[in-house]
Amino acid sequence: MHISAKADYATRALLELAREPGRPLTCEAIASSQEIPFRFLKSVVGELRRAGLVRSQRGCEGGYWLGRPAGEIALLDVVRAVDGEVITLRGASLAGLVYPGPATALPGVWRRVEAEAVAVLGGLTLAELLPGEARTEPSGVGAA
Repeated sequence: MHISAKADYATRALLELAREPGRPLTCEAIASSQEIPFRFLKSVVGELRRAGLVRSQRGCEGGYWLGRPAGEIALLDVVRAVDGEVITLRGASLAGLVYPGPATALPGVWRRVEAEAVAVLGGLTLAELLPGEARTEPSGVGAA
């Protein structure tokens, strides 16, 4: 499985914004705090803004804020905002995947893996991941 740098950086940036929801943060501050390359983060934050997950204001009082409360932003929202599909096979959607012969059942396995990933990511919000929040280990994480 592969988690993209975009999804990782986007989630980390949103968690920085969620830590103090009333205070705007600049991309420079987020990049520095999370040790993320500034230029890459700037691009990722643009995608988050277009998806409505962050809002921005220019000027000396400006910066970025969450577009919705942290409890309303699931990790699935973040992944879909920056990556589109949760899981792809060589860059293509799993939806119409069909294999011949003995591999006939394999596309169903990949779709099941995707469904499980969607369930985990859809069931976790930014608020649940913040330090000091309800649980030390969010639901669905670490379960074996």
